[in-house]
Amino acid sequence: MTKIMFFLLLLCFTGSYGQIAHKRKLSMLGSPFEITVVAKDTVQANKYIDLAVAEVKRIENIISDWIPTTQVSAINDNAGIKPVKVSEELIALIERAISISKLTDGAFDISYASMDRIWKFDGSMKEMPSQEAIKKSVEKIGYEKIIVDKENSTVFLRDKGMKLGMGGIGQGYIADKIKELLYANGCTSGLVNVSGDINAWGKQPDGSQWTVGIVNPMNKSKVFAMFPLEDSAIETSGSYEKYVVFNGKRYSHIIDPRTGYPATGIVSVSVFAKTTEISDALATSVFVMGIEVGLNLINQLKGIECIIVDDKGNIHVSQNIDIEKYKP
Repeated sequence: MTKIMFFLLLLCFTGSYGQIAHKRKLSMLGSPFEITVVAKDTVQANKYIDLAVAEVKRIENIISDWIPTTQVSAINDNAGIKPVKVSEELIALIERAISISKLTDGAFDISYASMDRIWKFDGSMKEMPSQEAIKKSVEKIGYEKIIVDKENSTVFLRDKGMKLGMGGIGQGYIADKIKELLYANGCTSGLVNVSGDINAWGKQPDGSQWTVGIVNPMNKSKVFAMFPLEDSAIETSGSYEKYVVFNGKRYSHIIDPRTGYPATGIVSVSVFAKTTEISDALATSVFVMGIEVGLNLINQLKGIECIIVDDKGNIHVSQNIDIEKYKP
């Protein structure tokens, strides 16, 4: 999934209490990674950021399905063969992912990595895949075939060829863990942006809130809403750069794991929640579910809000967002 990098409005860098907001931009997890921490000086700030970078690498070496030595790779390598013993941390993350799959009727599914890549979004596709090919492409997907044994701390993929991919939840989880680690080590204010998964805590040095701006992908030059973030998270996902058009219909690169067909009608989804993990997973889910069903789900979840931009550029919001209030 394409993650939209937010326009970040950092209103100040030095406060009246002698603290500074120190920012570092890196490339990690194959994506842009940006962290800002509030500290008494640059030395302390760099210590916090180095802790964050180490945490990213630690988690990546557990959940990546690209690194052959990770626990997730071991689970995938043993699909249909035997259960794999893994850490309690990974067990808990997988269980939460399965809970979101149940909540969304399978619109979110970490076994999506089992999908045959029959759709091409690089301009090379000249016709749609056949119905048979599309149906076959998702045969190995199914969260109900992920067998978690908490007592023995094992995970087993029931069918050969199944694969887990944590892309729809992993970056959000990492952002949450960075916040948790830095706060525990005395960093009471900061903001982490893992390729569009943003988690902010505390305030800026002058006491003002962290603020993010959201753009309409159909008009990228203009920010249509500015939202304060305080001890909360947001994730925006988009398909405006990767899509194909057949018979006048726009198909995004975000595939419904239940059907094998690309999501249609939406170009971006922003989800606000207390944790980036939840924001990440639900943004993916809403994209697949569509505007009406997606908003209906969000409206039933306490403390979670959503903004959707459709493929005509129209903006749709969940029931507790007054978009006029946040216009710049």
